[in-house]
Amino acid sequence: MASNSIHGDGVSESKLCINDVLRDDELRSILGRVETEKDKETFGLVCKRWLRLQSTERKKLAARAGPLMLRKMADRFTRLVELDLAQSVSRSFYPGVTDSDLAVIANGFTCLKILNLHNCKGITDAGMKAIGEGLSLLESLDVSYCRKLSDKGFSAVAKGCSDLRILHMAGCRFVTDGVLEALSKNCRSLEELGLQGCTSITDNGLIHLASGCHRIRFLDINKCSNVSDVGVSSISRACSSSLKTLKLLDCYKIGDETILSLAECCGNLETLIIGGCRDVSADAIKSLATACGSSLKNLRMDWCLNISDSSLSCVLSQCRNLEALDIGCCEELTDASFQFISNEGSGLSLKILKVSNCPKITVTGIGILVGKCSSLQYLDVRSCPYITKAGLDGAGFHFPESCKINFNGSIGEPAVLL
Repeated sequence: MASNSIHGDGVSESKLCINDVLRDDELRSILGRVETEKDKETFGLVCKRWLRLQSTERKKLAARAGPLMLRKMADRFTRLVELDLAQSVSRSFYPGVTDSDLAVIANGFTCLKILNLHNCKGITDAGMKAIGEGLSLLESLDVSYCRKLSDKGFSAVAKGCSDLRILHMAGCRFVTDGVLEALSKNCRSLEELGLQGCTSITDNGLIHLASGCHRIRFLDINKCSNVSDVGVSSISRACSSSLKTLKLLDCYKIGDETILSLAECCGNLETLIIGGCRDVSADAIKSLATACGSSLKNLRMDWCLNISDSSLSCVLSQCRNLEALDIGCCEELTDASFQFISNEGSGLSLKILKVSNCPKITVTGIGILVGKCSSLQYLDVRSCPYITKAGLDGAGFHFPESCKINFNGSIGEPAVLL
């Protein structure tokens, strides 16, 4: 770099390197003003000093590396906050992430707060023990489908990572109530917990969790078939002000007690998944819609066979912010469910509607909904014998331009209600 200096009437040129003028903190300030990741990488190409500074300021990294490379990365990225080592289900690599890798991570990335190990099937409790001992600042951990993990490893994480706020362990079949007890004792700031398919979890575990973790806003216990109203109601009472998402897919022991507890305690509830909870009554759904009408955005209640026209009408009239609704396989529903909203002046906020396998709903009912749902993006009418493409075309309904209609399963489903 060169700069001009003025001496009397003449101008002379003197060479001055920017590295001789700017301190490290000043260069970091400049780097902080660089907006895109690509430009930040370019910053590091100027010289070794700038590369070192760029590396130490990097906060997030996704990698596929063994212990040797991880050690080099730890030396270079000393302030890394987020590390993503997740493996794709369709494109996993051998041997994948191992306990040795986790030992390097625990010793080298001491500032780490977010660690994604989704589908890293090779790791065991020994690796989790290293994480618990080395990453005391950890706030988020995803070990979903790491099927070798058990209570021993998770308890070590709970004891060593007391700031943990997010923990996903879907598909970890060896997890029992002991993990929830350890979380309750050590991780009082826990906000998000994913337990899908952890079938050994029972009401006792949820009661333990509720005794110490009162800030839970997201709880996924889909397919945890051994939980019932007793355990889930304890969560709704303990986390009444924070709980926003509750997933209970195929938890067949869930009934009205859970729904009424949510209606009484959880006025901020935004997402509720109760598909397959066949004992939930129409009256309980009415109570929920009345109590949570202003907050509820996503509701899945397919295979809730007791849902009636009057209860669905109550949901549609009370939940004005509802964006996604699944009433698939609720075979008693008819077009009468939609008659009430046809007389109202205001429209609905629905973007996703699934009415598959509802044999009594016809083109007439869909027509009412279309007239009220100007934001509709996805409509699932599979296996509805009175709703066909020819029938809808013949009726002349004007669907929103971006709306996709699934007649036969050829269109991918939105993930919002999973």
